[in-house]
Amino acid sequence: MAMENMKTSTAKASLAGLLTDLSGSEQQFLSGKRERGADLESAVRIFLEFLRGYEFFGDIDRPCVTVFGSARFAPGHRYYEMARELGNALAKAGFAVMTGGGPGIMEAANRGAREAGGLSLGCNIILPREQSANPYLDRFIEMDYFFVRKVMLVKYSHAFVVMPGGFGTLDEAFEVLTLIQCHKLTGFPIVAMGSEFWSHMRNFVRGALVNEKTISPEDLDLLHVTDSTNDAIRYIHEGVVRIASSPRGTD
Repeated sequence: MAMENMKTSTAKASLAGLLTDLSGSEQQFLSGKRERGADLESAVRIFLEFLRGYEFFGDIDRPCVTVFGSARFAPGHRYYEMARELGNALAKAGFAVMTGGGPGIMEAANRGAREAGGLSLGCNIILPREQSANPYLDRFIEMDYFFVRKVMLVKYSHAFVVMPGGFGTLDEAFEVLTLIQCHKLTGFPIVAMGSEFWSHMRNFVRGALVNEKTISPEDLDLLHVTDSTNDAIRYIHEGVVRIASSPRGTD
């Protein structure tokens, strides 16, 4: 029995070492062609990071809404305060609020959820600058692989809110829109808050993508644009109720 306990402890220690020694691994993975052994090691690390996410988020006890947005808006900025109000309203409506775990919009949404007594979650990315976990998280996990992090932010959510942001926010927004357009996610509500900000993108999409027929006109309806927190909560609630009786990813 003592020997078995020792073996189990050793195995857990080895696994913990692999799980914590992930910093910089995505950069190495994307650096180009490498020897087969190095890519196999990356595959193991990616698998382990997925396992960490499954373990961390697998016991969420309420429907979750992921809020995307820039890390660069400070408290007092209109978009920060909009996200804070949204996080507060989501928590009061019974939703857990998940973000990328960093500052700016992410902090604001988590802060609003915490102030309302709700569940505030973060899925942070390890970056050399800008991104550090905000102080309004009940629970958070740090990840090295962007694509694993995006899977976690999508997998455990029932709806999505996209606030103004930069390249990362646009990447997340179009990732979710693509999954919905291709019926990998069916009927999951996605809200864009900050109509002035998103009007420029919608004009581009309508003028270029729709006009060139690279998307259908009805694809514009996949994204519900609003400045109203009440409208966002109503749209999310209706969408979650609508899909509640259907398995995820099916009609």
